[in-house]
Amino acid sequence: MSEVKFALIGCGRVSSRHVDALTNKVPKAKIAAVCDLIPELAEKCSRPLGVPPFTSTAEMYKSVEIDCVTVATPSGDHYERTMEALSYGKHVVVEKPVALRFDHVDEMVRTAADRNLRLWVAFQNRYNPAVVKAWEAVESGRLGRMVIGTVRVRWFRDQAYYDHDNWHGTWAMDGGVISQQAIHHLDALRCTMGEVESVETQCATRLVKMECEDLCVASLRFKSGALGIVEAMTAARPRDFEASLSLLGENGAIILGGLALNKVDVWEFSVPEDGDQRVPEMFSQEVPNAYGYGHDVLYNRVVDSILHGAPVEISGEEGRKALELVHAIYASHEQGVRVYMENRPTSSRLGIG
Repeated sequence: MSEVKFALIGCGRVSSRHVDALTNKVPKAKIAAVCDLIPELAEKCSRPLGVPPFTSTAEMYKSVEIDCVTVATPSGDHYERTMEALSYGKHVVVEKPVALRFDHVDEMVRTAADRNLRLWVAFQNRYNPAVVKAWEAVESGRLGRMVIGTVRVRWFRDQAYYDHDNWHGTWAMDGGVISQQAIHHLDALRCTMGEVESVETQCATRLVKMECEDLCVASLRFKSGALGIVEAMTAARPRDFEASLSLLGENGAIILGGLALNKVDVWEFSVPEDGDQRVPEMFSQEVPNAYGYGHDVLYNRVVDSILHGAPVEISGEEGRKALELVHAIYASHEQGVRVYMENRPTSSRLGIG
């Protein structure tokens, strides 16, 4: 195999980022087909690519040679589309969240392993230069004992965003700001601060009409003893303002900002090292939107994994860990108490039809 042939399932909002990465940034990748239940969306996506559009995944698998499938459908559909792709012997890249229910994730992971197929989750912010540099500093011990980690997601989503389709903001297919938008930043917080011990949450629906929340505040205690704060909203007005991650330890502070954890805003340590002053300039990116450019790196790693056996860096198991924190945040709000991760807290609403 000299190249990897991809099929894109789901031609909605995020699909343009996948298309750009696969057509312009990954030399050994090729989009062979696109599929969406809405014919107009499939046609619009396929036309500039010169590939066939489908409204039936079964028909697509019968008609086109495919190596890997990108699942960019509504969150509540990830499980079904992924399992179908695996049943046809295809590798899978699935958008976040990997799925909405733990039993679905576990079946996806188990099936991929049994069939020797690769399952990646699109947490593309992990590949931002700013995030990579922060992770290196934490791993090397430059911050020392961690004190607190905070996430702030202050984004704008109006009523038109939720009215555009019938799945955004629903418990069965999506969830609110925590599971749909802030899950990227929860993933980054967990990766840099370590495993969470307990969570206490308050959620609210302030500015739009939907089933789920557009505002959430959670306090975390990590197993290390450090504390954490999550402030996430799609109720910022009149635009997106920030998606930031702050890491404060006994020996320094790192604050990542921008719209997609794409900028190093603070990089200060008690004991400076050569090059510290240049880090904000060298590892910050300007990005056109909250998606950033991490998909470019993600797909290069996916292709390398399929062609040459490189490891799956963001696996289904990693996707499950982020989902565990999402469920804990929701479960705490639903129960009105602090919940402990050792008890495997589970939302009574997320992913339930």
